[in-house]
Amino acid sequence: MKSNPYKDAQAAQMLTPEPITDDADAVVLVANPTAEVALENPAEPVVTAEELAAALVAARTDAEAQREQVLRVRAELENIRRRHVNELEKAHKFALEGFARELLQVRDSLELGHQAALDATANVEKLREGTELTLKLLGDVMEKFGVTAVDPLEQPFDPAFHQAISMQPRADVAPNTVVAVVQKGYVLNGRLVRPAMVLVSSAPS
Repeated sequence: MKSNPYKDAQAAQMLTPEPITDDADAVVLVANPTAEVALENPAEPVVTAEELAAALVAARTDAEAQREQVLRVRAELENIRRRHVNELEKAHKFALEGFARELLQVRDSLELGHQAALDATANVEKLREGTELTLKLLGDVMEKFGVTAVDPLEQPFDPAFHQAISMQPRADVAPNTVVAVVQKGYVLNGRLVRPAMVLVSSAPS
């Protein structure tokens, strides 16, 4: 069988290896393909011992400054707390100062009335008038400071403010009506201090 010279030459060309180039740049790229990237990102400069020592000193100085600031704030808060405690104690201790000052005039009036009653020639009518004025003065002082009387005569019985000490059968008033006040009650700014002692009506048997 005869060979084909054209096909033999083509096959020989395919089996021939590629020539190795002497280009240095090409060798470098084949041997280390990341060399170009490394050259574009050079290593960071090395920090010296002196620079580390200076940075440590600066950090310690800043930490000490922060510590002193914290201590100052803590001391200020403690002073505020102590002032608040002292003011609260004073408020509790002298809360009744204004009320006591107002009561002094009531005491003065009572003392004057007592001295007048000791006189053998005392006028009973004038003593009665003086007592009434003193009671009115006392009532004004109490009302000024939020103390009001509970006087529920002829009002419905209210167990929240009244204390029944007896029941009376009554046909002229509705059951559970206060028919007599034995002792007045008092409230302080709406809060019960003492209930009124009362007699309450009941339905006749």
